[in-house]
Amino acid sequence: MPATYGFSGRLNAEFPSQLNVDVSEICNLECIHCPHPEFKKSEHYAARLLGPDLNKKVIDEVATDGRGICQYIRYTSEGEPLLHKLVFEMLTYAKKHSGTSITLTTNGVLLDEKRCEKLLATGIDLVDISLDAFTPETYAKIRVKGDLNITRPNVQRLIELAHGTGSQTKVVVSYIEQPQNKLESDQFEKYWRDQGADQVVVRRMHSAAGAVGDLAAVLRSQLGTAARYPCLYPWERLCINPRGELQYCPQDWVHGSALFDFRKITLKAAWQSEPYRALREAHLKNDFSHHTFCGQCPDWAGTRWPGVGRSYANLVEEIKASG
Repeated sequence: MPATYGFSGRLNAEFPSQLNVDVSEICNLECIHCPHPEFKKSEHYAARLLGPDLNKKVIDEVATDGRGICQYIRYTSEGEPLLHKLVFEMLTYAKKHSGTSITLTTNGVLLDEKRCEKLLATGIDLVDISLDAFTPETYAKIRVKGDLNITRPNVQRLIELAHGTGSQTKVVVSYIEQPQNKLESDQFEKYWRDQGADQVVVRRMHSAAGAVGDLAAVLRSQLGTAARYPCLYPWERLCINPRGELQYCPQDWVHGSALFDFRKITLKAAWQSEPYRALREAHLKNDFSHHTFCGQCPDWAGTRWPGVGRSYANLVEEIKASG
């Protein structure tokens, strides 16, 4: 790990280098590694969708305060982004006005031909499709309510359209390796490389900041008494959730990391605020007495500081470099 932790390189004290825009709480799958099935039953869930006014506010601030600092905006979700009826308009505005790279993470279930065409027409830089299985049988076990015989042709269609039209949008397929699929990892990677995916990403499991209780317990046990180093996120990214809140953790399902109402503050002011300074100090001192949400999370060990292992930022950098 780095000798010291803090702002350097792509990590900037003026403005976050990454922004996560969560546009939907609604999902069409019930994946076994995801907290959404339980989240949907909780008091935190209200089937919210991010308003286009807040999306515009994000983009306009990136275009001014974050110009040359924010490396990309990642459209993702506590649910499925393509269930937001205005998502293509929001992506188009982001690509046209932000001055930075735009990425989308989706489960691919809704990517029929019309949506593929609309998605490519937005001009975004990268589409990351989460599949998590090679065989239909394994897919059905992991991505409950999904059918790989539908989703796989959707992804193939997007790749073919992107290549056939000369689109600049890159298509990435991803895979969270877990007990149910670990014997399929090599097949998955080879298959999608042969299909023309621009990259194939195999990711480690995480506990969604402790929300997946059984996995969190396993991870804590594996860590044992290992010395804790600061989580990267407070120095790297800021997240906008469908409630219109700014939060510091992209894996927060209980709004335990929400700091501000985005309607009342700018991204720049939030990033440079006293609560964020105190959060970073807690991580540097390994003192979470006033930050219990972070204190109980075992996923800090999976974050990768620049120059130490790979992260999503490396993927975006490589996509940019590939043209």
